[in-house]
Parts: sequence; structure tokens; C-alpha cells
Amino acid sequence: MTAAGGAASDLDAGNAGRRLDRIAITGVAAIGRHGVFEHEKRDGQSFLVDAVLFTDIRAAAATDDLSRTTHYGEVAEEITALITGDPFDLIETLTDRIAERLLERFALGAVEITVHKPKAPIQVPFGDVTITIYRERQ
Repeated sequence: MTAAGGAASDLDAGNAGRRLDRIAITGVAAIGRHGVFEHEKRDGQSFLVDAVLFTDIRAAAATDDLSRTTHYGEVAEEITALITGDPFDLIETLTDRIAERLLERFALGAVEITVHKPKAPIQVPFGDVTITIYRERQ
């Protein structure tokens, strides 16, 4: 933890050690065909994604200019395209691909991605299955 109470990974070394700002998009929903079972790939099921985007919004706030920030509508479209795109056996893979794509496409310092699979084929009562990862720009 830093003196300010944030995790060291929330810091932007190129920004004089300041914590990055956070843009959060929660509950991006789409039908995907991810899973290890044939019926999951055949029938599909609902996936939800939460994305926390670590960035510096000061330039956008100072100028009130959308082009100087991360367009969260475009982020949501990228997430949806990956959910509905080629299937993966593991939601770990889907989660990682979402993080990779967002870091490639947008000017972000880091991302935290959570993929929810609320209808996972588990034979006991449960509320949700989630995978959460944190990735920084290399």
C-alpha cells in the first residue's frame, strides 16, 4: 500500500507517482458461447462484465473534450464483441482477452476486469461465478 492508502499498482510512474483515476463500467451483458461443455457452446448463456479503467482524466476534465478521455461506450462495444465472438473453453481466457484488447485499443494505464458467469453449470445452488484480473500496460 502507498502512503495515500492505494495499492502501488494503481500508481502511474510516468505521472509523478500520482494515483490514476478510475472509470468503471459495470454489468455489460451479452450472450456468449464460452465453456467446456458442448451445450454451453451450442446454446450460449449470459455473461456480464465489469471493467475498471485506470487512466488520467485531467486533460479531458480541463478541456471538456471527449477525445481526451476513454470513451466508455466504445469500451462497452469492445467487451460485447469479445463476449459474443469466438468461444473459449475458460472464462479465464475471456477475461484475459478483454483486458488485452482494452489495453491495446485505449490509452489506459491499467484495467481490472471481472467476468460473471451466473448460469455456470454447477450442480449445487450458487449466486454467481466470477473471475477478476488486474493488468497493467507494459
